[in-house]
Amino acid sequence: MWAKLLKYLTVFGLSMFKFIFGPVTALPLGIGYVETSLLTAGGMMTSVLIISSLGAPMRARFIQRFAPNRRLFTKRSRQVVRIWRKYGMWGVAMLTPLLFTPIGGTLIAVSFGERRSKILFTMLIAGLFWAFVLSGVIFFAKDLVGKR
Repeated sequence: MWAKLLKYLTVFGLSMFKFIFGPVTALPLGIGYVETSLLTAGGMMTSVLIISSLGAPMRARFIQRFAPNRRLFTKRSRQVVRIWRKYGMWGVAMLTPLLFTPIGGTLIAVSFGERRSKILFTMLIAGLFWAFVLSGVIFFAKDLVGKR
């Protein structure tokens, strides 16, 4: 029982920081497809909930501590603004599991002043979608490699 719980916590915890780590870690641990998808989405949503709750003060403290003299206009910041203007919260939410970390995507949404309820809803939908898709791809690839 404890071994299974530890496996679940590992997948959940890693998904809090980098989304793809959940499905990639779950495969060798022998966790099933649906469990992997739900643990991955749950890990992401835990980060989203924490970051959206702490919001702007955390972002300001993070920048002050880790990047006090950061450049305001960089290639990456322009790209984020372009994505936000073109696709809004849905664009950031759908790209968070692929390009950003759950923490990074939520900080982007918070920095643009998005409502917490909208952040949680859109990130949940995007997280569930990508958790099932990426877990499916990884589990399918395992089956393809295993048939060789």
